[in-house]
This record gives sequence, structure tokens and C-alpha cells, in this order.
Amino acid sequence: MTTTTFKELGPGDIVSSRTLLHESVPLTGTIMSGTYTDSAGTEYNVKTFAHGMFQSMYDYPYLSSSANHVVDLTVGYSSQAGSLTLSSSTNVQNSKKCNIYNQMAQVLVGHDITGGIRRFDQDGLLESGVKIDNAFFVNFTRLLSKDEIKKGSFQMTVYTGSVVNAPTGGLTLYDASVDRYLVNSPAGEYTLLHTSSDGGANSDDVPVGLLYYQAGIAVLTSSIFTFEESQGESAKYFGDVLSSSWSVSGSFTGSSIDNACDGFRNRLKNIQFNNTTELNSTIYFCRVHHNEFNYSSNPTYLSASTIRVKNVAGDIPISYITTVGLYSADNELMATAKLSEPLRKDSNNEFTLRVRLDY
Repeated sequence: MTTTTFKELGPGDIVSSRTLLHESVPLTGTIMSGTYTDSAGTEYNVKTFAHGMFQSMYDYPYLSSSANHVVDLTVGYSSQAGSLTLSSSTNVQNSKKCNIYNQMAQVLVGHDITGGIRRFDQDGLLESGVKIDNAFFVNFTRLLSKDEIKKGSFQMTVYTGSVVNAPTGGLTLYDASVDRYLVNSPAGEYTLLHTSSDGGANSDDVPVGLLYYQAGIAVLTSSIFTFEESQGESAKYFGDVLSSSWSVSGSFTGSSIDNACDGFRNRLKNIQFNNTTELNSTIYFCRVHHNEFNYSSNPTYLSASTIRVKNVAGDIPISYITTVGLYSADNELMATAKLSEPLRKDSNNEFTLRVRLDY
């Protein structure tokens, strides 16, 4: 229906709402490593770069138009770290690893009062907590994480032993709901990743990483990868435990970023979480009273000065509502809403048409 009469919407006719939509995201280790590999070991869904600073994973061979970019993976360590990974010019890709750590720390942790870059902290106590100085960074693309990762839904299972013993070394990391959600990050809310689903409430496990919900990034300490050379003995770093078939050798400091990422991907069993899409809506209740909009200004409404929809001159006027138009204050059309079928309108009935704008 078109009309030359505009009806103003009052405060009681406009309502804003916020809806959170969730999708389940399963990401198997076979996608990350093995599904699209040929006999020569070429992985067609893993894209490496000449700069060697990170790898990009796709859910299909990345040269295909059907491929979706799902994860970026990289590693880094702090130049302020202890004796194990103390920054040294003799380390493989030392400056790049330090730069990656600093870049991620600036975005996710921020700066202290002196302007220095804060280090990732094991328990969120930025000034006094135990630091995560050697880290894997798992960056989920916006395609997967959407607006944020749903709190309490994240699980990641990795193998921590050698290649031969990997199936017996599964370790699952949780963003346990017992944790408070920390907000002292410039990237938004984050929490601690534990090795038990109760977040250490009934066990003595310590946090092994951080999960940044809005950024869609997991930061994992490299010490979760252990190789038990004998009962009770383990090397608490990502090092010479890796298979030569991955072309990985040396310790966390002695391996290239690509080789360390290869090792991580081949130890990944499963990642699952729910993403979140925030849908903001404005709802307009367009109320049509019995004495309103019973005529149409459409030129075809009349024929020889006679209303087409009337057969008897004494009949009440009738119109059919097909469209609702939302106008600005100066009567410029801003949006239209089409009805699924015309609604007959006369002086004997009233309607409330609900128009919803999502953004």
C-alpha cells in the first residue's frame, strides 16, 4: 500500500534486541595434516610462505576455489625468556620468533606503564604471574570464530609423545567454565586453558595456555609437548622428540617455524568449539488503527473516480496492505518490508505489523 499520509513511530513502537547465534565447529587433525597429502608428503591444504613466519591451513587444497582458510599457525618466544629459550643469534630464525612473540603480545597482552611489551602470563596476573615465554599461536579465521568463541565450549586434544607413541599420549585442553573470564587484555575477554574439564577445581593441574574469545586466538605453552624417554623423565620443550619424517630436528630454538608448525599439526588430534554471531535487531511495531490507511493513493485504486474494490457506493472503503515503508524525519524512504500476502484493511479491523531490521 502506498499513502501520502505518514504515521510517526513513538518510543513505545521501537524496540532494540540482541541475539547470539552459535555454530558447532569441529576441526579434526586429519584436516590439519594428512587428508590432502600425496605419496611424496606434499600437503596441498597447508600453505607455507617464503618469509617462513607462519603457515595457513585450509579445509581443502588451497589452490581450489572451494577452499576455505581456517587456521594460521606460528610459534615464537620472548627475548626475556629464561635459560631454555634465551634469545640468541645462534637460534634458528631467532629474530623472527622474537618478533612474532612481541607482535602477538602487543595485540593480546598490551604494554606496561613503562611502554614495554608485557609477556603472556600463565594465570592472568600480568605483573607477577608465571610467564609463557615459548608459545604456539593458533589463530582461527573469522570464518570459524565469527564474532567470538563461545565461552566454555573450547576443547583441543593433542598428542604429546613421540610419533610411535602418539596415540597413547593424548592431552585435552579445556577453557573450563570454573575460571573467571579475564578482561585485562586490549583484545577483549580471555581465559585460561587447563588439562582438566573442571579447570583445576579438583586437581592440581596448572594452566597450559590462554584462549582469547573475541580475537579467536589460542596461545599454548610449548611445554605441553613432552617426550618420556623413560618412566618419569621428560623433556619439557618441543625438540628432538620429533620424527625425522617431518624434517624436524633440534629443540624449540633449533627448529624453523615451519618445522615446529609441522610438528604441532602432526600432533593435533581434534579441536572443537562453538562460535558466536551477534545479531543486533531493531523492531518497529507499525500499528494500523481502524480509521487509518483504509484508502490507497495508488492511481489504479480509482477508475473514473470510483473505487475499484467497491461494488456498491454505500460500501465501506477497502484497501490492501502489501508493503510497509520506513521513512526518515524528512520523509525519505529508508527501508521497505514486503508482506507475504496482501492484508485486507477496512474500518472494521486493525493490525500491528512487526518489522525487524537485522544488522
